[in-house]
Amino acid sequence: MWVTRRSSVPSASSGQAPARHMSHPQHVERGRSTYAQEEKINAKRKNMRPLRYSINITLDGCCDHREGIADEELHQHAAENIAWADALLFGRVTYEMMESAWRSSPTGAMPDWMEPWMQPFAETIDAAKKYVVSSTLERVDWNAELLREDLAQAVERLKQQPGKGLLTGGVQLPFALAELGLIDEYEFVVHPRIAGHGPTLFAGLPKRIDLKLVSRLEYASGAVALRYELRK
Repeated sequence: MWVTRRSSVPSASSGQAPARHMSHPQHVERGRSTYAQEEKINAKRKNMRPLRYSINITLDGCCDHREGIADEELHQHAAENIAWADALLFGRVTYEMMESAWRSSPTGAMPDWMEPWMQPFAETIDAAKKYVVSSTLERVDWNAELLREDLAQAVERLKQQPGKGLLTGGVQLPFALAELGLIDEYEFVVHPRIAGHGPTLFAGLPKRIDLKLVSRLEYASGAVALRYELRK
């Protein structure tokens, strides 16, 4: 996205497990209790606003933001992603990078490097609400709020609030979020380019994450935006 930028429902077979233990009623109660707890967790998650991760990558998996194609269509796509979200979730590195590039100046003048077609993206990200996960930053003031509490608890709290969804980007924070099972949607904007170097995504992730494709958008540049949800 950035420009310049678990619990499963028991199967039918597992639901029949208590019948094999009729001589031990306590097993029946334990099975019913576990099923009820999982149903409660699943119902709760259905009512949460989703967390979407969006990232630009090359065909060989490089996620260095300097290697992507920066054109009007892809800036528009990124702006639409941000406009969809109730808030952005950043780590320190991504927050500081985006602020240095896209924060509006006191005079409102555009920097010399910014093309006119970049302005809608700049205005959208500048106005967006932001949460920043950092233990080193002392303050943030780009429409932002610091999150210093436990990461899982902080994100669960944000997801429980009403709204359409949350959006995150970058590399390090999304790795931690994926490891915790907190990302609901993954969007990979694949650019028709071979970088020949890294960094790449999710190296060292301790477990596989299975996804299903829910959306595919093709652009004139040859870039393709592929959005996935968790495969239940």
